[in-house]
Amino acid sequence: MLHRSMSHETRYAGGVSDVTEAPERALDDGDLTIDELAQRTGMTVRNIRAHQSRGLLPPPEVRGRTGYYGAEHLARIELIREMQGQGFNLEAIRRLVEAAPGSSEEPLRFLRAVAEPYTSEQPEVLTGSDLADRWGTTDVELLQRAIRLGLLRPLGDGSFEDVTPRLTSAGKELERLGVPPGVAMDLAATIRKHADGVARAYVKLFVEQVWKPFEAAGAPEERWPEVRDALERLRPLAADSLLAIFGVAMADESEQAFGREIERLQRRRNKDKGGGGRGSRG
Repeated sequence: MLHRSMSHETRYAGGVSDVTEAPERALDDGDLTIDELAQRTGMTVRNIRAHQSRGLLPPPEVRGRTGYYGAEHLARIELIREMQGQGFNLEAIRRLVEAAPGSSEEPLRFLRAVAEPYTSEQPEVLTGSDLADRWGTTDVELLQRAIRLGLLRPLGDGSFEDVTPRLTSAGKELERLGVPPGVAMDLAATIRKHADGVARAYVKLFVEQVWKPFEAAGAPEERWPEVRDALERLRPLAADSLLAIFGVAMADESEQAFGREIERLQRRRNKDKGGGGRGSRG
């Protein structure tokens, strides 16, 4: 992870105007002023300028004193939104965009593959009261822990996106077994810690074996599809491998743990029987 402060100068001269004096026209001609771009994307002009200052958006085409935006800018804003929706912050998005230069669509397709979720599970939007009903508690600390673990994503209006509904369902099953929500959250934190390690191992594998050779070759345009394909193939491979190894590990751990517990239970029973027998003889 890079931790560095970078300043980005505005990508066009200060004398360039954001507003055109031309009469109102259709917004499908590819020549949008910043106000029209904001209207098309639903963003504010301020946010568009902020994206430019961060280096997230390419500069507009300047004609006269007016900057014009087109399909490239629309696609970039859509990409930024997609990546933000998957939890990437703007600095991470900027680094990825800068690492994928070029005029073709292939770098953008690769970035979209990066932003794709590693599960087909659909997130669910829940209110605070929904969560309280599901968890059986209004503990704010429990909520904050779920957010820190990446299980919940605040949407800013008092509601939350449940990123992994299957995990929430598993938590309900644990509750039915008598496991308190706090203990279930401890388990989720432990799983997340180990999952982070597995994820780092797979990402490192991809970077070392696929990305670095591609980068060393000068990141040729014609090889972007190959790199994207490798990333997409890694998704099911990582999931299937992890599940297979987990099955072996769970079987081994269960055998060892319950073997010990059964032996301990048997010793306790033998001890109780022995103690009872001595008492009856006395």
